[in-house]
Amino acid sequence: MDIEKLLELEDRIGVRFKNHDLLLQALTHRSYINENTHWHLDHNERLEFLGDAVLELVVTEYLYNTYPNPEGELTNWRAALVNSVMLAKVSAKFDLNDYILLSRGEARDTGRARQYILANAIEAVIGAIYLDQGYAATDGFIKKFVMTELHEVLESGSYKDYKSLFQEKAQDIAGVTPTYEVIKEWGPDHAKNFQIGVYLEKELIGEGSGPSKQDAQQAAAENALKNRGW
Repeated sequence: MDIEKLLELEDRIGVRFKNHDLLLQALTHRSYINENTHWHLDHNERLEFLGDAVLELVVTEYLYNTYPNPEGELTNWRAALVNSVMLAKVSAKFDLNDYILLSRGEARDTGRARQYILANAIEAVIGAIYLDQGYAATDGFIKKFVMTELHEVLESGSYKDYKSLFQEKAQDIAGVTPTYEVIKEWGPDHAKNFQIGVYLEKELIGEGSGPSKQDAQQAAAENALKNRGW
């Protein structure tokens, strides 16, 4: 990727990097290195690890300082803001997909696996901004692109923890605690997908899929609530 394209992305995100290699590394998916063995940078997974923690801290700090709500509600709001579906949506605000370095095979896949790659990449970009610019710049980036989604999250109710709600209903109405089992999993290690079923005793009540077991369980619980009319 040439410097002009990196500068273009910097203009879109509103951050001018001192070390452009940090941003370039944030855009480098593991699959790209497997195909381009002489690439001079590491893949983005360490930056993703850092960015995930910084993102959670900024969102937590903002919610804590802005809303007097109890911890459980704030936890659900935060989860709705930092999950892979939301982060993939946020990445579209500056067309991050156009800048990620992928193998030819990964570049052809535009399904749920791509959503997961985009979510990881935005966390890596956050990690890169933090290392290059410090906390204040990272805080500004997250508030500009992520926290602006909070109003819609609260309006739509997408923060609801379907798994907890289904457990509550199942125990109150059926006297049974739900269990979750992986029905199927597919994809490479760095982009796994899971299909999970939720059961009341041995009866399959709902199914859901997602790029993590947690996401798939939430989808299964939501499906079960609809199936039971709860």
